[in-house]
Amino acid sequence: MTSQPSHKLSVAPMMDWTDRHCRSLHRTLSARALLYTEMLTTGAVLHGDRERLLAYDPGQHPVALQLGGSEPTDLAAAARIGEDYGYDEINLNVGCPSDRVQSGRFGACLMREPELVAECMAAMGAAVKVPVTVKCRIGVDDQDPEASLFTLVDLCAKAGVTTFVVHARKAWLKGLSPKENRDVPPLDYPLVWRLKRERPDLTIVINGGISSLAAAQEHLAHVDGVMLGRAAYHTPALLGEVDPLIFGEGEAVGPVEAVELYRPYIAAELARGTHLAAMTRHMLGLFHGAPGARAWRRILTVEGVKPGAGLEVIDAALAEILRAQDERRLRGLEAGEAA
Repeated sequence: MTSQPSHKLSVAPMMDWTDRHCRSLHRTLSARALLYTEMLTTGAVLHGDRERLLAYDPGQHPVALQLGGSEPTDLAAAARIGEDYGYDEINLNVGCPSDRVQSGRFGACLMREPELVAECMAAMGAAVKVPVTVKCRIGVDDQDPEASLFTLVDLCAKAGVTTFVVHARKAWLKGLSPKENRDVPPLDYPLVWRLKRERPDLTIVINGGISSLAAAQEHLAHVDGVMLGRAAYHTPALLGEVDPLIFGEGEAVGPVEAVELYRPYIAAELARGTHLAAMTRHMLGLFHGAPGARAWRRILTVEGVKPGAGLEVIDAALAEILRAQDERRLRGLEAGEAA
């Protein structure tokens, strides 16, 4: 196998969110965070429009492909295709609780079939040279999390898997919606910490409800890595602090700088015929809590969807941010003089 990308800080695979445009934005903020694709089913990879589904800007590395499926032969074939596209890791989804996933016999319902998961991982591992990893829950429905999590991990470890991303919640496949499954089942961080203590040779990454880099640093005292989900998407500016705070290298990247770094990518995509809104929708939270953030969101949302919208929309939105920052600085100076 090739060398494992660092899992110290990663951004979770999120359906409809972590597409190729989102990942390129996130990469402007952190050079080191490991980025994941949205989950792609084996059927989509094997029979769909691969260029549309799998192509990405080479600047996104390190980047991992997440697959959904439960047929070892199909997963092996899809993993090979992912490797051919240059992905640095292939990850199997054993955590998504959506109805579509259950009907397709993949995602969180596979927590009930750990032997099958191990068989799938063995097939994927034999098919590719890049690392294959598992993202799972601690259990589903009435399973005992200690038994379900450790059984899955141990069987997959025997199949050659060394890295596990654990969403520290059960998934309730009956009675809760996918959205409720992200919040309602209680988090059990200590169980994931214990997994690392008792399986020290494995790389254990924790996921679920982690909303700040300070919280991530606390978890890193117990596990090898932290995966951020909605916090990274809704407040992407926090990723600008990842390299110095988590990896101890590089400089922090501010949101204004990130916009400038993202401009060449946007310009290239616009030239290819990509609609501006496909990219700006991922930028709405970039100035969350900052002066001018409301105007930034309004301009991107209203103007960005118009036919022919281009970089001038981003320039107009950024001008509102800079104006609001200047006003705040001026008020601070005036207050200082008055004092």
